[in-house]
Amino acid sequence: MAATASFSVVNPGVLIAIPFALLVAFQPPRSLPAVALAGLGVAWVVMGSPSSGLWFVERGWALLLGACFVALSIRWPEGRFIGRGLGAVLGAFLGMGLLFGVRPGEWAVVDWAVRTRIEKTVGVFFLAFRANMGSGALPDGFEAQVLETLALQSFIFPAVLGLASLSALGCAWFLFKKTGGSPGKALGALREFRFSDQLVWVVIAGFFALVAFSGTIERVGVNTVLFMGGLYTLRGFGVVLGIAGGFSLLGWILLVVGFLVLAPFSIMGAAFIGLGDTWFDLRRRGAPIPPEA
Repeated sequence: MAATASFSVVNPGVLIAIPFALLVAFQPPRSLPAVALAGLGVAWVVMGSPSSGLWFVERGWALLLGACFVALSIRWPEGRFIGRGLGAVLGAFLGMGLLFGVRPGEWAVVDWAVRTRIEKTVGVFFLAFRANMGSGALPDGFEAQVLETLALQSFIFPAVLGLASLSALGCAWFLFKKTGGSPGKALGALREFRFSDQLVWVVIAGFFALVAFSGTIERVGVNTVLFMGGLYTLRGFGVVLGIAGGFSLLGWILLVVGFLVLAPFSIMGAAFIGLGDTWFDLRRRGAPIPPEA
């Protein structure tokens, strides 16, 4: 849930509530807690002002995402979550791609609406900060740097949306299983997180598009690399946990503090470890040797 809220450029509650409600509706048996929670989720979804720029977009995206996930769950009920989740994200992007292919002008509107929402959110923060701390509290050039970062964030929001959508599906599936959902594999432990090794070709294709093309294809390449980078970073953390056999409370505190202080290096290091696990299966190599009988 924290990842969904952190990454999402749309309403994270909508991203979780709609897939969960679809799971409850189309995946029996249905327990009373599941139905009640789904009802609360639907009530949350219909709240808000439809006149806001992304109200229909975020609900349409969540509906398409949830429908793809439910369809894959019905087709492969015993499949691992990550395969169905990645398939749902891909299906949602393909569906949106077809829509924007037919109506290309709509993409420019969505792109503008996302950028406007990001700028408005940061503008409100700056306004509140100045009101409480004074107009000279921020260092010179800080706002210009933030605006440059916002321009980058609006450029890569499809990748961020994809990561938020995948984590939202994880939340929905977790809630569905905890409220008595249908048989199927629950979410695994982080130290066991992995996905198909063949997805490394997606990273290679993304880098090729990034280097060899410009314009729209270049943006697709950048977002593909960033999305897969997020997955490989999580896989890298899973490798570290798998080899270490878990951490104590002090170990987790040191890990979080180290990540916050050295975030860029930690993320890059974890991503490279995740990529290395594709070829070397580091968790198997790092597993302790069992004692002799």
